[in-house]
Amino acid sequence: MTDDARPSGTDRGDDDTDRGDDDTHHSNTDHDEVGADHPGTLASGVEAATSKDTTLLLDVMLGKLATYLRMCGYDAAYAMDETGGDPGDDRLLARARDENRVLLTRDVSLAETADRSVLLAGRTPLDQLHELESVGFHVELDERPARCGSCNGEVELLPDGDPVPEYAPDPTETDLWRCRDCGQVFWRGSHWRDVESRLNDR
Repeated sequence: MTDDARPSGTDRGDDDTDRGDDDTHHSNTDHDEVGADHPGTLASGVEAATSKDTTLLLDVMLGKLATYLRMCGYDAAYAMDETGGDPGDDRLLARARDENRVLLTRDVSLAETADRSVLLAGRTPLDQLHELESVGFHVELDERPARCGSCNGEVELLPDGDPVPEYAPDPTETDLWRCRDCGQVFWRGSHWRDVESRLNDR
């Protein structure tokens, strides 16, 4: 498998698709640019957060950030994961409330309406992670993967003797993890090191 620089959580055996932010398209393009009246980073109803005590819901503009947060161990649901499309503000707000998730968004009105939210202004995931740190979020790669970068499912260490996909490295040389939900196999390779370096350098 050929490595690239895109953050897929860890190396894995398929191509990661860009989603929802930076130079990618999404279904809410009218809100892609923050306006001059955007107040900047604001947290409402949350003062500090770690992956152990806080679950998140990211709107359609924050697909790449969801991947990074999953790498940091957060249960980070993404608005478009379930249907592949924009669920609309009402359903997004209801889901955040029903599942007791903090809503992350760049949309001012959406942040103001949510019970708990963080309003972000940055366009890149690294800038957004810095914003989250500034309002008390713990942002650091776990020693071992906890969440699937693709589907947000929990991952487990691949048991000895379990079948290993052809794309994966030798499990006697590298620890392998498997997503309990989608079944993808992951390992800490160049993707992980690349993101770790970016986080350390920001």
